Amino acid sequence: MRHKNREESATDRELEHKVVEEAAAEEIPSSSGSDDNEDFDEDDGILTESGSEQSEFPAEDKEMGNSSDDDGGADESSDYDGSDDDHSLQDQASDEEHQGVEESDSSEDEVAPRNTVGDVPLEWYKDEEHIGYDIRGKKIKKKERESKLDSFLASADDSKNWRKIYDEYNDEEVDLTKHETKLIRRLLSGQAPHADFDPYAPYVDWFTWEDAKHPLSNAPEPKRRFIPSKWESKKVVEYVRAIRKGLIKFDKPKEESQFYLLWGDDSGSSEKTSHGLAYIPAPKPKLPGHEESYNPSLEYIPTQEEINSYQLMFEEDQPKYIPKRFTSLRSVPAYEKAVKESFDRCLDLYLCPRARKKRINIDPESLKPKLPSRKDLKPYPRTCYLEYRGHKGAVMSISTEVSGQWIASGSTDGTVRVWEVETGRCLRIWELGEAVQHVAWNPLPELPILAVSVGQDVFLLNPGFGDDEVQRRVKEVLHVETPTAPDPSGNNTSSTVTWAQDNNHKGVRLKHFKTVSSVEWHRKGDYFSTVMPSGESRAILIHLLSKKQTQRIPFKLHGLPVSSSFHPTRSVFFVSTKKNVRVYDLLKQKPIKKLETGLREVSCIAVHPGGDNVIVGSREGKLCWFDMDLSSQPYRILKCHPKDITNVAFHRSYPLFASCSDDCTAYVFHGMVYSDLNQNPLIVPLEILRGHESENRRGVMDCKFHPRQPWLFTAGADSVIKLYCH
Repeated sequence: MRHKNREESATDRELEHKVVEEAAAEEIPSSSGSDDNEDFDEDDGILTESGSEQSEFPAEDKEMGNSSDDDGGADESSDYDGSDDDHSLQDQASDEEHQGVEESDSSEDEVAPRNTVGDVPLEWYKDEEHIGYDIRGKKIKKKERESKLDSFLASADDSKNWRKIYDEYNDEEVDLTKHETKLIRRLLSGQAPHADFDPYAPYVDWFTWEDAKHPLSNAPEPKRRFIPSKWESKKVVEYVRAIRKGLIKFDKPKEESQFYLLWGDDSGSSEKTSHGLAYIPAPKPKLPGHEESYNPSLEYIPTQEEINSYQLMFEEDQPKYIPKRFTSLRSVPAYEKAVKESFDRCLDLYLCPRARKKRINIDPESLKPKLPSRKDLKPYPRTCYLEYRGHKGAVMSISTEVSGQWIASGSTDGTVRVWEVETGRCLRIWELGEAVQHVAWNPLPELPILAVSVGQDVFLLNPGFGDDEVQRRVKEVLHVETPTAPDPSGNNTSSTVTWAQDNNHKGVRLKHFKTVSSVEWHRKGDYFSTVMPSGESRAILIHLLSKKQTQRIPFKLHGLPVSSSFHPTRSVFFVSTKKNVRVYDLLKQKPIKKLETGLREVSCIAVHPGGDNVIVGSREGKLCWFDMDLSSQPYRILKCHPKDITNVAFHRSYPLFASCSDDCTAYVFHGMVYSDLNQNPLIVPLEILRGHESENRRGVMDCKFHPRQPWLFTAGADSVIKLYCH
């Protein structure tokens, strides 16, 4: 029973002790009402309270010192029995009096940490709901963090918020005491944390400077101090041997040059440049040569006739000095123009401006563009595979049929021949009686019609290919009932072009008023254009095959036309003159763009199958690539042929284009056009095809690609047609 009563009394004292702590915690804010009037002395950094005497330590420290004695009394009172109520009440009052003072001090040096995990990184608990364990082994739960807005509002409402420090280890906020803030302020100002510490205390010399009677050691001097060292001599011998063997090398002294500048010294320019001035030294005068010697060689002395011829020259062409010969240096007279030349030299130095030219040393190989290997760009034509022989004159033009099975050629011997590509067999020959200028196949496979320009006539011939149905359609298209009459509207030019049936060659004959140089078909096969360089305003005509009509283009020609071409996909027409290439819209009947070639004379033109790129050949051997989406100026200018370029051609499906010239060669290029507009076309030279012979200073007259294979046909002035394959 007594033991039970002791336990009950102990629990009652614990409850009373908690009540006293709560009461003390409520009394502390009221007792610290003078905190609002506290001031900080900026001069000495000591925290003081208004109305109270300044002291080195705050009042809490003094009370802490007094409370230590009271705590001892409290501990003694805990030993008394609970029967003595008066004595216990006095002990509780004393505990209540000093417990608030103890709670007001939250220094970590006096309060043991709650978390007992030790020196463990808190990152290990970042995914847990607790941050560690207390002394009883219970988990310390994480507190809910305030948002930044709530913490800001709380700091704005609380004037003492600057004293609070978050303890991440124990997950709590700690209030700094006045003494701790005082220590922090002293540390921030570079002072010692304690005011009673003197950093400049007087130095205490602990050494006695009085003369001692006996030395530290009274031993006699050893003999080794008076004998040369054996080890040093060995080391010297090692160094000597190393120097003799060349293992140790010394820097040679710099030898001063024994030579100096005889005609001047550049020390002045070096001194001026060292000071950072933009000084450019004057050019040095010409040094005297053999002709200015007092005893020159006989070949330098002019004759009297040469001296008389000098008088007839202009002053700037006359020699500056006429050599004379003297027997000795003593007989040399004074120089007549010495003063004048010195004066001119001074004028040059004073009046002539100087400029410094910077020379850049660049490796020429680095300027070459990095092109892909030719092995990666195969296939392309490289070797001659087949020759087509039969013409007796220069082959002026060739054209491949759409299927790639036939090829037509026209020559100056007045014949047009049709060849089989794979065998080289000649299938058909037309005798036209005059030099053939140009041949062109119809691009439609169901209408195998061949257009041939001969002098002032254009013949539409039927080669006889295809089945009965194809031949029936060809004969219907090539049938002309009566010649067309002039159109009163003025658009029809039947007065200058006559459509008539040609019974000799079983075709249609178009009679022009001037010589026709070229014929080009439209992609649909119903229209074709003819070019007459001397036709003035009616130089270019467009013919409609189905209706047997002819009209001139509704545009003004600026210059003599050379060739024309239709756009492969749109209703756009290209006309090349001797200087420029003009692009017209046939539907809107207005010019679109003018391509400025900058060439001396344009000779031919070819349009890329995509329609946005054009290549132009010239009489001076230059090849221009135009990217119409990029600019009206040439994207690339290739100087490949030394003589005139006779024709250029694009392949329909492969990224290839070629050019032929009068130098008996044909150049094959890789020309890749990308669908990405930000990427420029890639142009790579691939092969130079040779094999033709020159006739009457003419070489390769025409070149055409096979429509399906990477093959190239070339027609030469030596009356031979060659097929180059990969």
